Amino acid sequence: MTLDTPTPLTQGSCTLVGAGPGDPELLTIKALKAIQSATVLLVDDLVSDAIVALASPTARIIHVGKRGGCKSTPQAFIEKLMLMAVREGETVVRLKGGDPFLFGRGGEEVASLQASGIQVNVVNGITAGLAAVTSLGVPLTHREHAHGVVFITGHAKPGDSGTDWRALAATAHSARLTLVIYMGVSGAASIQDELLIGLPAQTPVAIIQNASLPEQRHAVCTLEELHATIQREHLASPSVIVVGDVMQGLLAIQQTVPLTDSSRVA
Repeated sequence: MTLDTPTPLTQGSCTLVGAGPGDPELLTIKALKAIQSATVLLVDDLVSDAIVALASPTARIIHVGKRGGCKSTPQAFIEKLMLMAVREGETVVRLKGGDPFLFGRGGEEVASLQASGIQVNVVNGITAGLAAVTSLGVPLTHREHAHGVVFITGHAKPGDSGTDWRALAATAHSARLTLVIYMGVSGAASIQDELLIGLPAQTPVAIIQNASLPEQRHAVCTLEELHATIQREHLASPSVIVVGDVMQGLLAIQQTVPLTDSSRVA
């Protein structure tokens, strides 16, 4: 692909596809069809190899790594690659972990392409926060424990003050909300301290790493033990942290039943 390549008579297409948390069986049928029809795939770092393998053998695979805490391909460069490929007549799929519109920068990519006159399709994927708690047999909402759920990032961009965790904790406590925190492992100590201003120390918490994959690991603890549990169990990115009373039953069970290495409680 080159910047001076003439625009073909038939312009290509671009679709943002949510690859879900990693298990290929969690792909939607629409996502699978899009992946199989692509001539160019721009693949995020968190997309599993098993999902990339579903692409056509003739498709060009371009890995554009995006993983918190690691060196990433600049967003502007990714958008330029997408634009060039579409203008060259390619069927472009931007393959993202989870859902493109939930902490996936899908909005930025759609706006960039639309500004250049490119129409973009979006195929939703199952987000890791939902898949993670489902794998534990726990709902995100429950009539007796949680009236709603908040998906929030624990990672602020440079120059941004980030989330007001104290205000969020107070709201979650009064409104009975489940908090699903993405990219929060590295800042868990600070998040814990701030949440404890508005939430009880015994609030149940789950940390789930590599949701839906064979190497999934998780730990369940109380909010006051969040950071210590992450350190002790060597949990790392990609993980989601789920805070709320929907985990009460799971916490109680794990406190009385012997645990395996992949299912631990503080």
